Amino acid sequence: MTIPQYTISHFSQSNPAGDNQGDVVALLRTVAASIESLGNVAVQDLVLHNEITADGPWPSITVYYSEEPKE
Repeated sequence: MTIPQYTISHFSQSNPAGDNQGDVVALLRTVAASIESLGNVAVQDLVLHNEITADGPWPSITVYYSEEPKE
């Protein structure tokens, strides 16, 4: 049996620390722009993390993706 090989890349993003660090809508917009800038990729998973800091919640998103084959 042949086991397929997959290569998954990933990156994580969060808002800058400070007053708006907990703004999930802004974070989603930033992540969407980053995904778009990658070009032809297939997003496999998005994971939302939430760190609690002295300044309040600080969410981040990890994006797992693979490059689409060029045709």
